Amino acid sequence: MVLPLLLLGAWLNAATAAKLGVVQTEGGRVEGQSYKMGLFRSVDVFKGVPFADVPRKWEKPTPHPGWSGILKATKYRDRCLQVTLLQTKTRGSEDCLYLNIFVPQGRSLSSNLPVMVYLFGGAFLLGASNDVEVFGNSLYDGKEIADRGEVIVVTVNYRVGTLGFLSTGDARLPGNFGLWDQHAALSWVRRNIEAFGGNPDNVTIFGQSAGAASVSFQMLSPHSKGLFRRAITQSGVALSPWALQKNPMSLTKKIARKVGCWRSNEDDMITCLKMTDPVGLTMAGKIDVLLILGKGVVMDLLELAPVIDGDFIPDQPSQLFHNAAQVDYLAGVNSMDGHFFAGVDVPSINQRNDTTVKQVKGLLAGLTKEKGSAAIDSAYSVYSAPWGPFPEQASVKKSVADMETDFLFLVPTQSALQLHANHSSGARTYSYLFNMKTRIPGFPRWVEAEHAEDLQYLFGKPFSMSLLYFPRHRDLSGYMIAYWTNFARTGDPSRGSSKVPVPWPVFTKYHQPYLIINHRMSKSSISYDLRSDYVSYWTQVYSKLPAARTGEKEDEEEICL
Repeated sequence: MVLPLLLLGAWLNAATAAKLGVVQTEGGRVEGQSYKMGLFRSVDVFKGVPFADVPRKWEKPTPHPGWSGILKATKYRDRCLQVTLLQTKTRGSEDCLYLNIFVPQGRSLSSNLPVMVYLFGGAFLLGASNDVEVFGNSLYDGKEIADRGEVIVVTVNYRVGTLGFLSTGDARLPGNFGLWDQHAALSWVRRNIEAFGGNPDNVTIFGQSAGAASVSFQMLSPHSKGLFRRAITQSGVALSPWALQKNPMSLTKKIARKVGCWRSNEDDMITCLKMTDPVGLTMAGKIDVLLILGKGVVMDLLELAPVIDGDFIPDQPSQLFHNAAQVDYLAGVNSMDGHFFAGVDVPSINQRNDTTVKQVKGLLAGLTKEKGSAAIDSAYSVYSAPWGPFPEQASVKKSVADMETDFLFLVPTQSALQLHANHSSGARTYSYLFNMKTRIPGFPRWVEAEHAEDLQYLFGKPFSMSLLYFPRHRDLSGYMIAYWTNFARTGDPSRGSSKVPVPWPVFTKYHQPYLIINHRMSKSSISYDLRSDYVSYWTQVYSKLPAARTGEKEDEEEICL
């Protein structure tokens, strides 16, 4: 009896996967930690690997000076200095340019694996590569994607808020420092990932919300040539109305007033800002939550964002798609991406009391104030058309959520897909709609996929935290990981080492199919011309309406009160 037990013990001991051990990078040697995922399967995790030096305030990142000895890469490093979720204080550090690497291993050491680099969301104001910890497990933990999809996952920190995106709109304070941080991380991956078993010529960047807009800007920037082959944007693109600062100097002056740096001479003001404490500057960039409760729309409060700087973003994003002509592109939105924002702007949609015509028009006034009063009636007629003479409240309320989903996420994404397909030079384009019913309790029955609800499935939470989910959630998670990692491997989400439930057709200049992603996927999950009537309205009718006169804009702000 003893011999079989000894043999079993020896076999189990041998049934461990290979381990990378110490890896030589350009800055020095690093050692991570191995996590067992199954028989002959593990993931090597390297946390807190520096990809650049501590950044100087409002300057581009510079190379890390390196270190001696072996860097124990077993703990996440501080996030970049930012406001907390409740906007009451700051957290994080200026020493924050670190990334994390997740490398899947089998019996022998992995080599030449596809690489997927993730950029987090958070309105360009907050977030981190290891955000939203639950039971010690970060939302962006890459182990499940790495293991199930046989890809290397890299998650990246970048500067956010005032220190990442404040700008004067000219060379004095050009802005886009957070985008330059992302660029530095991608450059580091290009130079170093081979030592971890990755293929530097097969890198995919992906992100959600502001992280997706960041991916979009990386695609469109002339500085990105050769850094990645594919890109995925989830609920955000560079064309989104919240993704670009329209008037950076006015925001900089507002920040200057808050920190006591207001000067009539702009150069003196900028000098003062550069000498101001980073914590005070970060707090000055917080969202003024009280403004939401009375005036305008949530979108107006998302002020800090990238700018057209004549360098990283040399022109309007819509004019830069030729730079992405050889980048395979997969993009989509959640069916209720705008619901959270609509619920803040028009609270009655989530309550028992009626949503009135006045409230609906008030929301449209806030969204369309660039165009004036004609746009309110024009948009209202489009969205109220399906209601009939005696509209049910559920239809009205869902339409309000649809308005914000379309305006903030869906229409800009469809425009980006079309521009990519139009400019493609051999690269493929894919479109999706994620519409799994929300898991958030307390919402009305008509609410489907809320903003950011796709991330738990993509990062495999139904597997790593199985007690919190049902089998249908694991099905969906498996489908998403398969499509995303196949795309990273081959440029085709249907082709790769992972089996998928239905082939995903290519989106082209003249043919616009999209995949409907949920837990029940079959041939009927392929549809065409996503919300084309609404896309046509915003891109062709609304965009051609004349701009509002100044007095008219003020009138509309009154409507929103």
